[in-house]
Amino acid sequence: MFLHTHPYQPFLFPEATKLIVGTLPPPRFTMRDLKKGDVDFCYGSRDGQLWPILDRIFKLDLKFETSEEAVRQRMDFLRDKKIGICDIVESAEREKIDASDLGMSNIKLRNLVGHLKELPKVDMLLFTGGNSKNGPEYFFRRHLKTFNLELNLVSAEIPRIHSFTLPHTQRTIKTVSLTAPSGAANRAVGSLEAYKKKKRENPDFNTLDFRILQYKAFF
Repeated sequence: MFLHTHPYQPFLFPEATKLIVGTLPPPRFTMRDLKKGDVDFCYGSRDGQLWPILDRIFKLDLKFETSEEAVRQRMDFLRDKKIGICDIVESAEREKIDASDLGMSNIKLRNLVGHLKELPKVDMLLFTGGNSKNGPEYFFRRHLKTFNLELNLVSAEIPRIHSFTLPHTQRTIKTVSLTAPSGAANRAVGSLEAYKKKKRENPDFNTLDFRILQYKAFF
């Protein structure tokens, strides 16, 4: 079994008003065997789409390379927009060394509720995926159960929106389950009626364009 531990500590600071919540980066980040084009930071896989999406939305002119400058660009952007990162999974075991969420077992979750108590301005969590098994929303629901809490549906339209009340503070926090920024989710995107409608209107419209429109509303 491969022990897949998260290679990055949560990126948190007092001014944060939103948190991006995923699971784990590909195992090569834990093994420190990065590929050309990877960025040594959260969501830095050259195959991932989160930073290309944000680069397009905010016209950031990001570097996609394994350099300190590429990391600094992303940290500066996050601080400027008051967005933190706290992936929900601390570690997991894998029989097969790959990035599939379904391949994880013996999963240890981070205490995200505990972090939220220390971050009084956070009012939104941006999940990089929905409630499918071993996705960030799925794990967060499991995490909430340990505090006798649950998500309440606000909107069933994609991306689904929920809310919950943080204990002792009566602070309401919304969660948004974004379409996962990975190639594996492209088939699911292609089946959405909202995507099909855009595709009919513009044959050049693609799954990345769809995510950009979706993410723009929440970032």
